[in-house]
Amino acid sequence: MKRVLRRSTLIFILTLAFIGGMGYLTFQLIMNADDWVDQPYNAHIAGSGGLAQAGAIYDRNGEVLAQTVDGERVYNENASVRKSLLHVVGDNSLNISTAAQSMYRSQLSGYSLLWGLNMPQSLRSSNDLKLTVDAKTCAAAYDVLASYDKKGACVIYNYKTGEVICSVSTKGYDPQAPPEITEENESEYEGVYLDNVLSSSYTPGSIFKIVTAAAAIENIPDIYERTWDCAGSEEIGGSDITCVEPHGTIDFKQAMAHSCNIVFAELAVELGADTMNKTAEKIGINMSFEVDGVKTAKGNYDVSKANTNQLAWSGVGQYNDEVNPMQMAIICGAIANGGKATNPTLVEDGAASILSAIGINKSGNGREMFSKDTAAQLDEIMRYTITDYYGDDLFGGLTVCAKTGTGEVGDDKEPNGWMVGYSKDEDCPLAFACVVEDSGFGFTYAGPVVRAAMIQAAKSLGASAVSG
Repeated sequence: MKRVLRRSTLIFILTLAFIGGMGYLTFQLIMNADDWVDQPYNAHIAGSGGLAQAGAIYDRNGEVLAQTVDGERVYNENASVRKSLLHVVGDNSLNISTAAQSMYRSQLSGYSLLWGLNMPQSLRSSNDLKLTVDAKTCAAAYDVLASYDKKGACVIYNYKTGEVICSVSTKGYDPQAPPEITEENESEYEGVYLDNVLSSSYTPGSIFKIVTAAAAIENIPDIYERTWDCAGSEEIGGSDITCVEPHGTIDFKQAMAHSCNIVFAELAVELGADTMNKTAEKIGINMSFEVDGVKTAKGNYDVSKANTNQLAWSGVGQYNDEVNPMQMAIICGAIANGGKATNPTLVEDGAASILSAIGINKSGNGREMFSKDTAAQLDEIMRYTITDYYGDDLFGGLTVCAKTGTGEVGDDKEPNGWMVGYSKDEDCPLAFACVVEDSGFGFTYAGPVVRAAMIQAAKSLGASAVSG
């Protein structure tokens, strides 16, 4: 009798475990089926990388970026558009994991939990996908970036609505004629599947002075009354901090406009490691930002163990500082937006477009990076940087606030050339970030990319001020 009871108990436990396991698997299937279908290891589904029956992908203006014709995936007829949006749209290989064709393959292929990929056509809703990017703007940025034959990134987004207008990563290739990557040529295509806008971080150089400036504004009451003497180099902490040129006697706004390393190195030391760390943390340098479910690469700022000279260099964007391009566009957008960031998106939301048209921002504000007062003061000195140094002609008449940077990386490489900023025009509320690896001065290399992209973006948005 006891043996029968033990066996019955064991069978009962196993039955409960089986039912529980089936319930758990059913729950996981319902919740995660779309994600499982999207995984690269399921690329065999529906043939041609799972895209043989996929819907079309459009830009914000209805320009076809990718579509299926007679069972074959084809891409935009303009080569610059195809190449510029490789990392946003993807290709048949699905090797670019953050691209739309990888992230949204279940939606594009018309997958449903009930029918799988065999839903009757009469029951299908549209399986097309509309992106927020503007094809012409991306092509304009790509043509300049590609002319350098270097890795880089350019991103522009609307800091009011969150819509990403331009997202370009180089190096790349033509998705219509992808290269065969072998052991012999793999060095030429190193990192080609990585979207540098989202997934790379770089030494910032002088664009980090925005962070140091924010710390100074919030912690040094007489910052605008002070002057400094820049002789081109100064010993701080036992080693020299160098400037590109001697600036002579210079005040805070002039130091930002002329990117004086001496001033910002001294400010970082005066502020101290704790204040610099806290400011960087508040602004989000050490965190990821999310773009349609994709987390950006984290930046880095930590001077808790830095000596005085290293702390000084950190204030000008050197030492171990790192930032991500999308992150920097968000930070600049937050300055333009009174201190609060707006979450970026690459996929157009129909409901959000309707709400935006009546003045409601569905994407909402993200973290508060700056106080309203600090944002206003940063806005003023970044605007002064353009009017005093670069000139509005650079951006075709747009009212722009900006900062360039030249991030020294060592190892016999040229610096990272940066330009970040935003336009203040009501009909063109765009923040931008551009980096060109192993290039040189930010104004010389990133500047022309930003100019081409911002002018085209402004034209595409119908901005009244733009020319050129």
